[in-house]
Amino acid sequence: MLTLHAPAKVNLFLRVLAREPSGYHQLETLFCSLEFGDTLLLERKESGISLEMDGPDICPPEENLVYRAARAFLRVRGEGDGVRIVLRKRIPTGAGLGGGSSDAGATLLGLTDLFPGRVDEVQLMSMAKRLGSDVPFFLARSSLALARGRGDRVRALQPLPPAPALLALPPLTVGTPHAYGLLARSREGLKPGHEARTFSAGDFSSWDALRALARNDFEDVIFQEYPTLRPIREALEETGPVLSLLSGSGSALFGVFSDETEALGAESVLAPKFPETRFVLTRTQSRWADPRLLGGVEREVGD
Repeated sequence: MLTLHAPAKVNLFLRVLAREPSGYHQLETLFCSLEFGDTLLLERKESGISLEMDGPDICPPEENLVYRAARAFLRVRGEGDGVRIVLRKRIPTGAGLGGGSSDAGATLLGLTDLFPGRVDEVQLMSMAKRLGSDVPFFLARSSLALARGRGDRVRALQPLPPAPALLALPPLTVGTPHAYGLLARSREGLKPGHEARTFSAGDFSSWDALRALARNDFEDVIFQEYPTLRPIREALEETGPVLSLLSGSGSALFGVFSDETEALGAESVLAPKFPETRFVLTRTQSRWADPRLLGGVEREVGD
């Protein structure tokens, strides 16, 4: 049985740009993967897809992105192949940590190992894009990447040294469509969203450099809609992280720290203040993207 890790991600910055006529928004964000994540186990079987799930927020198997990823892969493969998948969930849903997308990316990678040489990299990335805008990032296995477009144009960056991170996981979920609706209403009557900016290599050269970029356009509207989140964010910032933000459209918040002692100290301060919030100590990952899937490091998918 093949075992795979599906890492969570955080957004080290997130800018929501202009809205397309289709209703989708253009994004500019920096993804960073974490050691914290889900586990998948895959093995071949004669036919069909079976998905067993263990953990919180379990949905019907046929609605899970893991099942949909396996179905898309096996359709390309043709009849006569099947897979059994066990998904052990740790990443909460509706938290902005990319759990479903990461599970889907790991599933596609695992299936290429179980059925080698039958689906090429172009087909695999096309599947990833159809499954969700974050899936290409997880499929490429980069630990640090700049994403644009709808989040599916991914440029892998040189990884930073791994750093301790503290996740704050409040007991609420935020739906992404709802978050975008809140942001759109807050911008009614204003000029179109920000334009994409040009970055230099130095912008991503260190954790201190990234602090200057750290912002999330969702924070104001999400904190207004879910007022219990703002005090956690403010208290987290007071513990002295290198940077701290809401991840994605929430509800998770995170801080990146310079050393593990500081992260442990932050957890000891915050946990008693917010007993209903789960705090998870983890680390950021440091690994290069798979060049077979990105077509080479620092090349954009879809170019």
